[in-house]
Parts: sequence; structure tokens; C-alpha cells
Amino acid sequence: MGVFTRFRDIISSNINAMLDRAEDPEKLIRLMIREMEDTLIDLKAACAGVMANRKKIQRKIDEALSRETLWNERASRAVEKERDDLAREALQEKRHFTRMIQRLETEGIDHQALVNQYQDDIRQLEEKLTHAREKQRVLAQRHIRAQNKHKAHTEIRRVDSYESMAKFDDFENRIERMEAEADLINYGRKPTLEEAFEKLYDDEIETELDTLKLNKKKDVDKKENS
Repeated sequence: MGVFTRFRDIISSNINAMLDRAEDPEKLIRLMIREMEDTLIDLKAACAGVMANRKKIQRKIDEALSRETLWNERASRAVEKERDDLAREALQEKRHFTRMIQRLETEGIDHQALVNQYQDDIRQLEEKLTHAREKQRVLAQRHIRAQNKHKAHTEIRRVDSYESMAKFDDFENRIERMEAEADLINYGRKPTLEEAFEKLYDDEIETELDTLKLNKKKDVDKKENS
């Protein structure tokens, strides 16, 4: 398939419609991008070739212009020397290069038009390729989201299953038994020396508090009796 045919097929294609119909959109977009990249390389190579030929034509035009000027000067000198025969021959040579210049300029114009067309095609294909790569990025993100969503739903179903809930209940029962066993360890245990002193301090505070209350009551009674 020629590069122009491939280019026209790509440009005329509707990426969204093709992806909607595809069984594997991600695979299809990868193939499309690869085809675009290959076509873009071929287009740039072809454009570079035409540009090189265009420069070569310009060099030939410059050389022909130089030769045309040279024969025109020779014809003038021949006329000055009254050598009409040499002047005619010089003018014939000049006309040869004049016609060559005209032909080369026409060829150069055609080459420049082809270069312009190539550059326009390259621009269109690059825009299409940018769109395809963006589409590929979106598809990849959607694929990742779909995987994460599926994983989340699977985890939710696993947690909500009877077996999982039973495991949680068993774990809770084990903790409760451990707490009960800890309470039984302390049940009936004699207080340590430090705990006994702390309790003693608490008793002293209570005694002091009762004394303050009694004194307060006595002060009140004294005031009432006076």
C-alpha cells in the first residue's frame, strides 16, 4: 500500500467509531498508533526527498542563469566587433539556457507544491496521532479504574461473605475470652505492698475529709446557738 493511500485511509477513519465496534479497543488503538507512526515516518522521508530535489533544481537554475548571462555578454561583444555570425550563435546558446531555466522553474514550482502538500499531510497526521495517543491514555485510565473497581467489589463480597463474618465473630470472642481471663488472674489476689500503702493513703484522706466536715458542722451549730 502506498504512503498516500495509507495516509488517506488514516485521515478518513473515525477513531471513536472504530473503537466502539472493536472487541479489544486497547489493542486496536495500539495498532492504529503504530500504523500512524510508520506512515508519518514515510511521509517525512518522502517530503525530505522532494525538498532535496527542489534544492537541486534551484542549483541548476542558478547555473543556467549564470550561463545565460555569459552568452548574452558574448553576443554583445560579438555585435561590438561586428561579428553577427558569432552573435547569432551566442544568442542561440543563450536561448537554450533561457528555455532550460523556464523548464526548471516549472519543475521547481511543482516540487514546491508537492513539498507543501507533504507538509500539510504531515501536520494532519500528527494531529490525528495526538488525538489517538490521548484516546489511548483515556482507555488505559478506564482500564485501570475498571480493574480497581472489580478488585474493590470482589473484596467487598469477600468481606460480606458468611465465612468472613464468622471469622470476625470468632476473633471478637477470642478477645472477650482473653479479657475475661485477665480479670480472673487478678480476682482474689492479695494487694501488693505498694498497693496497700496507696490504699492507706486513701484512708487517711477520707479521715481528714470527715474531720473537716465535722468541724464545719460544729461551726455552723455554734453560730446558730449564739
